[in-house]
Parts: sequence; C-alpha cells; structure tokens
Amino acid sequence: MDSGLAELRPDPYRPRGYTLFLDGAPQSHVDLDDPTHLEFEYVRRIAAAIDLIAPPGQPLRVLHLGGGALTLPRYVAARRPGSRQRVVEIDGRLVELIRRELPWPANAGLRVRVGDARAVLDEAREASYDLIISDVFAGARTPARFTSLEFAQSAARALCPTGFLIVNLADGPPLRHTRTHVATLRAALPQVCLIADSAVLRRRRYGNIVLVASRVAPPVAELSRRVAADWFPGRVLYDVELDQFVGRAPIVTDATAQPTAPPPPGFFEFLT
Repeated sequence: MDSGLAELRPDPYRPRGYTLFLDGAPQSHVDLDDPTHLEFEYVRRIAAAIDLIAPPGQPLRVLHLGGGALTLPRYVAARRPGSRQRVVEIDGRLVELIRRELPWPANAGLRVRVGDARAVLDEAREASYDLIISDVFAGARTPARFTSLEFAQSAARALCPTGFLIVNLADGPPLRHTRTHVATLRAALPQVCLIADSAVLRRRRYGNIVLVASRVAPPVAELSRRVAADWFPGRVLYDVELDQFVGRAPIVTDATAQPTAPPPPGFFEFLT
C-alpha cells in the first residue's frame, strides 16, 4: 500500500500493526487494535512527556504539526479521552492513504487538515493549545523553518501559559543543529529539557532527539525515570547539564536557520 513515496508495511508480529515508511525512512508505527502500543523509542519518549505534563486522563487541546500515520493523536485519544486535537499534514495523498487503510475512530476528537504546518501555527489563536507536537520532516530532515526563533515564538504565543511544545528532530555528530535548536527554543520558552540515547549525546551516532519546552518547569525527575526504564534507555538533560551541552550555540531566525543533518548513508537499510 503506497502513496507516492509513502508505503505501509504490515507488522509480522501484530495482526493489525503497520509501519509507515516515507522516502524509505520509517516514520510511524500503528497498531489498530492497541493505539497505546508504541513501537519506536522516540515516540515512547514523547508519550512519556504527554503522560506527565497534566494529570492522568485530563483532556488536552493539542496541535500536531506533521501527521504521519497519526500514532500520537491516536495515543492521546486513548489515554486522554475528550481531548480536542488538530493535525496538520502537508501531504494530501498520505492523508488519504491513512484515512483509507488505517482509519481512526470517529469519536477520537481528531480533525486532520491538509496544509502547511508552519502557516497553521503562525495563524493559531493566542493561548489556544495546551500541547503542540512538532514532528515535521522532509525526507529524514527537519526543515529549517521549524527550528527558528520565529517558529518558537509562534508556538509560545499559541500555547496557554502552562502549555508545552514537544519537538522531535534527528541529528548526528557534532549535534550542532540540536544545540542551536535548544538555544533558539529557550529564547521563547525558557524551560527546556532534552531526551536522547546516551550514544547520540556522546556524539557517537545519529538518532532522534526529543525536546520538551515550556514557560514552566518540565517534569524532569519522573520523565528521567520513565526514559531510563524504557526497553531502549535514554537520558534527560536539563538545567546545568543542558547549559553545558548547548554551550555558546547561537539563536537562529528564519533567515539563518538550516535543515537538520541528513542521516549517514545506509542508515535505514536494515529496515528496508
């Protein structure tokens, strides 16, 4: 099942599980029988943050920048019934593929719009969301306009005073893009923590990095415990440790931002 460069592959271990590949890179995994099953470790890290930013079961107003197979919107709908979620995905053929092959429940509270995620964010009403999740990729790279100061300021304006922005990006040695993105986020949402594999943080390999940003302190202690107990343990950097990681990285604007680093050659071949 494919739409252009999008392909859905059945999961051999889960009767109604599928992995979405975009441009040859694994982007999403969905289990239609269990939306709380999360196959990818970076998605579990995002989910851990979602679980901890508000009391269990409390509905949230959520804006998803980038839709994929709607893994996280389905998770939020299952764990926080009554949530109002808006998903913006630029690829209309992908949306139709997911709507046809991996339909979401009618009562999930999801509105899926085909459009430019940055433009939708820039036009969002002030304080209209409790949570914004940015998971936007062109191929395997985060576009520059989703790493800039203007992006961070738009997210801060659209969030309620205690709201959170969660960003998924991928980077590799020397993690220049990640350091710059943290410095830039902090200019608009000063409380930031970073979640990643130790090997990625030691600049030994390429991988996903999750950033959690807000005006209020993130739940670092419990998040650290959840991440460390995962099947693929990770680390959380915050406060002084994050200061040391960021160093003197500059703040970037729409005019100066660059896309995140591409994966090394052959990085996804073992999954194809």
